[in-house]
Amino acid sequence: MQIGMIGLGKMGGNMAERLARGGHTVMAFDRDAAAVRGAADRGSTGAESIEALAAALAAPRVVWLMVPSGNPTEETLTLVSKHLTAGDILVDGGNSKYTDSMRRAAQLAERGIAFLDVGVSGGIWGLREGYCLMIGGEKDAVARLTPIFQTLAPASDHGWAHVGASGAGHFVKMIHNGIEYGMMQAFAEGFAIMHKKADFALDLPQIAEVWRHGSVVRSWLLDLTARALTADPTLAKVAPFVSDSGEGRWTVADAIDLDVAAPVITLSLLARLRSRDEESFSDRVLAALRGQFGGHAVKSAT
Repeated sequence: MQIGMIGLGKMGGNMAERLARGGHTVMAFDRDAAAVRGAADRGSTGAESIEALAAALAAPRVVWLMVPSGNPTEETLTLVSKHLTAGDILVDGGNSKYTDSMRRAAQLAERGIAFLDVGVSGGIWGLREGYCLMIGGEKDAVARLTPIFQTLAPASDHGWAHVGASGAGHFVKMIHNGIEYGMMQAFAEGFAIMHKKADFALDLPQIAEVWRHGSVVRSWLLDLTARALTADPTLAKVAPFVSDSGEGRWTVADAIDLDVAAPVITLSLLARLRSRDEESFSDRVLAALRGQFGGHAVKSAT
């Protein structure tokens, strides 16, 4: 099957390679010419522009976007859609907000262009392990792209699903990432407590490895925790600054709108925001208040 891939970052580039390995013809484009050359070296055919990519694809075309959410996706989608016609399919595999995907699907439908929102999980390991795909959109378009999904997924019969109408794929991926926040935070806090228990001199890489086999908390996230601790047991090389892609925020906002209590996901998001405050004024206020009402010692700033 022929497909155009736009956006050749780590995930997009690996997806293009997995598709090429699976026997699909991949036309690849990225604003970074070096990324296009790299994709060509790994089995794709490079395109010099979006226009060239669209022209090289036989109708009905299939174009898959793997670009950052927000304005980059909006701008790229607008540009690509100018070169598409009725019967073509446009796929957004990035972490777009599901309401944006619903709007985009409706706009493209007016021109007879099908739009699929595909939540993609698997990170940099997807090339080897396959990707988990959560697909929203029209059934007919999903059916047409089934060979693509089967190639990208861990196996042809699992790891991918058509989860609902337009927007559903990115909604499910949003919730997936919110859950991920909570799981990561739980591991982080547990290992922090063990790290602090200095009198036991616990071997954290050893404990992570033990838990990976037979325990009820075994998971891929634990596998990655063990890998990170084995490489750097004290994580001294890692700055305590945790970014977020935005999906945790959207999950919390939707939970509030739907009157669903989600304290673990909410607190895990707040913990990430807290990690970025190197000069925490709130902690200064807390220390000052303890000194004011209780006469507790207050450390002087150095």
